[in-house]
Amino acid sequence: MSKATNPTVSKQNYLTAALYKFVSMPDYQALQAPIQTACDHHNIKGTILLAEEGINGTIAGLAEDIHLVLDFLRTDAQFKNRFADLDHKESFADEHPFYRMKVRLKKEIVTLGVEGVSPTKQVGTYVKPEDWNALISDPDVILIDTRNDYEVDIGTFKGALDPKTTTFREFPEYVANNLDKTKHKKVAMFCTGGIRCEKASSYMMDQGFEEVYHLQGGILKYLETVPEEASLWEGECFVFDQRVAVKHNLEVGEYDQCYACRHPLSPKEMQSKKYVAGISCPYCYDKVSEEKRASLIERQKQVALAKKRGVAHIGTQQKRVFTYKKSLKQLDN
Repeated sequence: MSKATNPTVSKQNYLTAALYKFVSMPDYQALQAPIQTACDHHNIKGTILLAEEGINGTIAGLAEDIHLVLDFLRTDAQFKNRFADLDHKESFADEHPFYRMKVRLKKEIVTLGVEGVSPTKQVGTYVKPEDWNALISDPDVILIDTRNDYEVDIGTFKGALDPKTTTFREFPEYVANNLDKTKHKKVAMFCTGGIRCEKASSYMMDQGFEEVYHLQGGILKYLETVPEEASLWEGECFVFDQRVAVKHNLEVGEYDQCYACRHPLSPKEMQSKKYVAGISCPYCYDKVSEEKRASLIERQKQVALAKKRGVAHIGTQQKRVFTYKKSLKQLDN
């Protein structure tokens, strides 16, 4: 595994790769060190979670370095071919989105909090994006969005149920209170990239639901594959990187984020009197303390001064740290 040289960084030269795979890894603890070493060797930053049920992560670096690490995962003998077909999704940025590299050991690679549930043991039926419309157009199918409430707010599939969860741990309670295996014979689920709904399908089968389906590759693969004129998707898809949201063909959407609370904001919401760039938005205006508001106002002054002088403000680093923490929350929740 040779070290890639680092060329002069140019615009859109940082590649972010989101990856996951459910696969039996009873020796997952032994894989932590070699993966950490490989990432450090190639100047990769981000987060990778390892558990007995598989791998899940988001990493970023120069494109050549990212592909060298992915090749290492897919081909190195110590991984016993478990990652040979490891899939990943890409996006580019002109700034590094992460602050450090950490390979973490976890009980689950996406946290449901129910002992024994894993797609490595049983899983629902994978549905390709090109077949998804036909499935969810079936009147007998119950369609469920397994993402968190703020993600659903900006876009979802037509007719989908919103569990209004704030973390994935709340999904079992939603199922217990709202679904009945004797009435809901066909259940279809989806999420951003496929990992959450894949785990949810395993849980649903464990609960006795017979026909359980989930969107292979998630919303992102659907938006990339299905033509907009044939799409049943409404709105935009929230993503956990610098793009904030994407539309069909994975084009960058119109949403931004509030610096104070990080809720996604539409252009209309940014016209609200409660929206002050870097300080508040309609979702947090009444929740920001006077002390916090004063701190945010001072920060914005410093950002403006730094911009006027043509230098980078520490806020840029803070944004990267937040993106890193946000990636951890996405992986865990």
